[in-house]
Amino acid sequence: MSSRKRSGSGSKRPKEKVVYIYELLMRGEETGKDNQNFWDEFFLLQPNTEVLEQELLKLDSVKLGNAKNNILSLFNHCVEVLHADNNKRIHNALITLSVLVFALFKRHTATGEEGQFNIFSGNNISGIENVIKQLVERIKDLLVNEEDDCSRFYCIKLLFTVVTGMDNLSQNLLLEYIMVNNLFDSLKKLLSDPTLRQEHGQDIVILLTLLVNYRKDEGTNPYVVHLSLLDDELALHGFGQIISATLFEFIRQQTVNLISIQNNSWISSLSSMVGNIFLSDEVDEKMQHIRQNNALLLAFYEAVHLNRNFITTLATTQAESSSPPSPSNTLNNHHSVGDLATAPLMEVTQYPTNLFVAVFQYCSVVMMDHKNESSVTNLKLCFIILTCISEDQYANSMMHDSNLTFKVFLHRAQMRHRKIAADRITKPQPLAATLMDLLVEFIVSHLMKKFPLELYLLCIGIIHRIIVYQKRCRIRLLYPWKELWTSLISLLKFIVYQEQNLIKKCNIFNLAIQVVNIFNLFITYGDTFLATTSSYDELYYELNREEKVFSEIHAMVLRYTSMEECEYKEDVFKLLNSLVNILAIIKHFQIKIKEWLSAESLSTPTEEQILNQIQKNYDLTLKLQDSLDFFERYSEKPHDAFFKNLVKEVVIDMRKSVHNVVKSFNDNRPKINS
Repeated sequence: MSSRKRSGSGSKRPKEKVVYIYELLMRGEETGKDNQNFWDEFFLLQPNTEVLEQELLKLDSVKLGNAKNNILSLFNHCVEVLHADNNKRIHNALITLSVLVFALFKRHTATGEEGQFNIFSGNNISGIENVIKQLVERIKDLLVNEEDDCSRFYCIKLLFTVVTGMDNLSQNLLLEYIMVNNLFDSLKKLLSDPTLRQEHGQDIVILLTLLVNYRKDEGTNPYVVHLSLLDDELALHGFGQIISATLFEFIRQQTVNLISIQNNSWISSLSSMVGNIFLSDEVDEKMQHIRQNNALLLAFYEAVHLNRNFITTLATTQAESSSPPSPSNTLNNHHSVGDLATAPLMEVTQYPTNLFVAVFQYCSVVMMDHKNESSVTNLKLCFIILTCISEDQYANSMMHDSNLTFKVFLHRAQMRHRKIAADRITKPQPLAATLMDLLVEFIVSHLMKKFPLELYLLCIGIIHRIIVYQKRCRIRLLYPWKELWTSLISLLKFIVYQEQNLIKKCNIFNLAIQVVNIFNLFITYGDTFLATTSSYDELYYELNREEKVFSEIHAMVLRYTSMEECEYKEDVFKLLNSLVNILAIIKHFQIKIKEWLSAESLSTPTEEQILNQIQKNYDLTLKLQDSLDFFERYSEKPHDAFFKNLVKEVVIDMRKSVHNVVKSFNDNRPKINS
């Protein structure tokens, strides 16, 4: 190293010793030949992550070949030092490994080199595999080391660097070592410990989720097996608490923002006049947070989908939900939640008390945005989660338990043609009723030109499953079913009026079948689950009041049955068949009501008079329709492309986050006690 020159001579500051060593290593020069303590001394030097990354990335193929042995030696010595007694050396080795692995992945992606890393190829492949095995085994120990949380922090960052190395998770062959040398038990211990969960819980849940998604359909993934069989109550509760805390914070922040906007209506008016200039940053931030939530929603999905024991945590009061993971120790450090008492703008009833309530409220917030692709993706994931929940017997028993009632604040879109009744927002009710409110809200608020067919199919599917459960178990949920019927009729009306636009883009007949069969369920089996006989009267009243919609649906279907070229012909005939009883009911009562009106010389009867005629004229025979209470169990396969893209997005986002954390070690590294 050149000697320091006088101040004012214009010379550059001398290089850090660690930078000088990096340059020697990358030039392929022999190091430590005359100093047996070279590596011990090297790992006492604080790594310069930025320079190390730059040095690795600027090597061309020739220089990389010259430096290969030195890079392997650096990798090997990093692993070897992890067994040392000196914490500072361990921390520096873990940081160096994170940068080394990140840079090698980045080179691999940029150059398209064959294999995982050509740096690890060669004659001594078994030796390299042994070193990586030692690394994973040592990480297991460091993760559960009670005395050194700093090493645990760096281990988690290193694991994320490895797991997120490639956009396509299943092409990341380094993960094979984490599959063979399973980390599940170590990660489970962190989730089971309340203190460690506070510090690292969010990272652990996301890490487990990504490991579960590695080649999950190609063979036996041990993390899928372990998560499926997990029955440790502390770990399951911890898993749920982390998800609940994240959803809770998002809901809190969005509610505060919404109230702030409402309280400053003149700002809203002004911003709308100038093209929402002032709100654009806020909207972008919301969309960014929604996308960031995908990781923990994916974790929620995997837990619900794979582990029936996790269902028991859904209605468990989340005692820790006011204390989410420490922002300084999570990859997404935007989370910050204060005590409930510090949020005077909101009532306590607006806060989630369990994971059921949290996800219902969360969905209601995301549903308010129709236009952003991130919201659509996020909401689809939420609806898939709710589909899995609505198929589970135990989850349904909790949601329909009349002794388990909650006040839930559901956000609702501002719509000019309706008023929101306050009592429907604040009164305590079973969770199944709140879920129905949520789904009804989706139906009435998404009837738009860019029609989200897939979301509607999922939404109607959840409603169907809930009603089938009520029918099979003879549960009479006290719910204003008229709101559901009205929303479904509005959906059918929209399909009729937008037929020409929609038919070019999607199969509207399949959706119409699902909607009509919900009505058929009520008609055929309503006596087993409707709470009062007057509900039946209201159903028949609504069908007759909206007879024009069903007549138009019928006319539309008849038109398509006569078309020679119709790709949805099978569904057209299914829809025609499913309309039989509804049309028969309408025809029967229209005749009876007209006869009564004629006899009474009336032209404008009251609702009460019509209901009275319906009650007196139930003398009609209906066709028994099969399989109304049948639904295909949820399968992930039809959604393969969706989940692959979602996992890819999570991988990319987490890679950026962890890389920012690793880069910050230069200036903002946690204090280390050697």
